[in-house]
Amino acid sequence: MLSGLDDARLPYRGMTGVSTAFGTFGELLQGVLPGGDDFLVTLPIARWSVATFRSDPTAHSLRVVPAHKSKARRLVSMILADGPGPTGGVLVLDSTLPEGKGFASSSADLVATARAVDNALGLGLPPSRVESYLRRIEPTDGVLYDGIVAYDHRRVELRRRLGTLRPMSVVGVDEGGVVDTVAFNRLPKPFSAADRREYERLLTRLTAAVAEDDLAEVGAVATRSAQLNQALRPKRTFHRMIELCEEVGGLGVVIAHSGTSLGVLLDRADPHWARKVVRASRGCVALARNVTTYTTLSFRTDPAQNARNAQRTRNALDAQGGQDTQGARDVRSV
Repeated sequence: MLSGLDDARLPYRGMTGVSTAFGTFGELLQGVLPGGDDFLVTLPIARWSVATFRSDPTAHSLRVVPAHKSKARRLVSMILADGPGPTGGVLVLDSTLPEGKGFASSSADLVATARAVDNALGLGLPPSRVESYLRRIEPTDGVLYDGIVAYDHRRVELRRRLGTLRPMSVVGVDEGGVVDTVAFNRLPKPFSAADRREYERLLTRLTAAVAEDDLAEVGAVATRSAQLNQALRPKRTFHRMIELCEEVGGLGVVIAHSGTSLGVLLDRADPHWARKVVRASRGCVALARNVTTYTTLSFRTDPAQNARNAQRTRNALDAQGGQDTQGARDVRSV
């Protein structure tokens, strides 16, 4: 991450800001409400995008590393154009979120970028101002807000804060390929009036489940949302993943509605959690030849529980003999 700044070889004339934004494992729920509003409910995970911005008051150009992060470049340009400060600098993005898979990688990049520029320049940008910029770029996930939120991703505005849940694991697979979020959101939604009424009921159920920390109900809503989404962007391994979830005693199946990933939800407080992680991982390897284990973010401050969760993750990974792939050993439990 720092090499991008070092390579710029700029004398220190401005200020540097660093910030982060978490990603999500798809969505717990996504659909259309009776009034026609698109919405989603976030599932934050312990994977992040980190943005570092160094302003240069004498420069009139912006350098972005990696260079293909054109949306982040556009965001910085808009923020700088609105202020009396510098018009140039260096932005470096470092992310552990795969792109085009349904992990809110682009949204996390943009939110982390806005925060880093804000930190560097001391702008004091409120969430509504950040959303006004994001709205001009693309449909955006709700990663601007901590916790689980219902979010209108097309209008780029918060609908409701649902709260937090105790940590879960997601044992997931990637079916391959990538999905362009902007193109996906242009697709007409094939949901009937009855489907839209059901989405409204599911949102009510999920809101209550989060308030009550009822993971079984959360899993049931996520599974139903995934089933409904088969009419829009079907997952070829979905039915086998449902069977795998039932075999291991999981909470439910969660998917990236506009992505390529799906996984089994597991309660980390379950006394059989480690065994279930191993069984689910083996099933996923047999199903799609790849498996990654993620930890959901709880946003609860309990250091003792954090330490216990971290140890449980290490024990489970040791039991798998290193079979967990794609950097699963860097999963943090919070």
